[in-house]
Amino acid sequence: MILEHKQFDLYGKKIFEKILLKPPHRVMNQMPNDACFLYMEEGDYNLNSSTEHVTIHSKEAVLMRCGSYFTEFVKSFSSETCDGIIVHLYPDVLKKIFENELASVKSTIQSGQQFISANKYAGHELIKIYINSLKIYFDNPSMVNDDLIVLKLKELIMLLMKTENASSIEQLISSLFTQKEYSFREIIEAHIYSEFSIDKLALLTHLSVSSFKREFTKIYNDSPAHYFKNKKIERAAELLSATNQRISDIAFDCGFNDLAHFSKSFQVSHGVSPSQFRLNQKNKSLS
Repeated sequence: MILEHKQFDLYGKKIFEKILLKPPHRVMNQMPNDACFLYMEEGDYNLNSSTEHVTIHSKEAVLMRCGSYFTEFVKSFSSETCDGIIVHLYPDVLKKIFENELASVKSTIQSGQQFISANKYAGHELIKIYINSLKIYFDNPSMVNDDLIVLKLKELIMLLMKTENASSIEQLISSLFTQKEYSFREIIEAHIYSEFSIDKLALLTHLSVSSFKREFTKIYNDSPAHYFKNKKIERAAELLSATNQRISDIAFDCGFNDLAHFSKSFQVSHGVSPSQFRLNQKNKSLS
């Protein structure tokens, strides 16, 4: 539930947003023509792209290129609400405000090089100072005009270019406005070991649940539930044989949130418990 929303526009487009909401809150973000920078002041934020999953905690930020993102604001131990600031980055706006002043940024924006869809920049002091300055303007909107918005937008780009992640930032900026289309199979393979439900995966593939299941069966000749369960159990068996990880950690790494459910599923598949399976594998290696 959104408790508060403020925004500043430039050239008829939404540039800066401040949102305060009460989790859980879920939304599908479609950004075909703009990228964005999001900073979480308080609360946690799960960001899911077609092939990636990251969690943004308090005082962390993420820079995302254009694309589709399934997002969830969730409760954290430190806060009952989620408070975030979003900066929207439009290619035409950036080209206009930089003009010839920053040719290197302008050229990279046009180059369209490939980069991952999301990257975190946690705890950078300059970014924190920048966010605090934006909060002052949200509290005093009468101070804000187009010139100030242009200045603050330039400041963000320059700060990102000066961080310890500068080389990654340059690569990311170069592809902010190049939307990569992922195939159905690429999306599935990227999330095999996640705890995602079928409806979440359907959102990421831009299909209804029924259409998703039909497409899945056509490609994999199996139901989603059966296929994912078998893959997770198969991976768990590999880890039990090849590592000394705790069984609870293996269960979590393979997408099981409940150890009892994992143990039962594993026993149904292999005829023995995970611990007995590991012991059997060790005995085989010694014989």
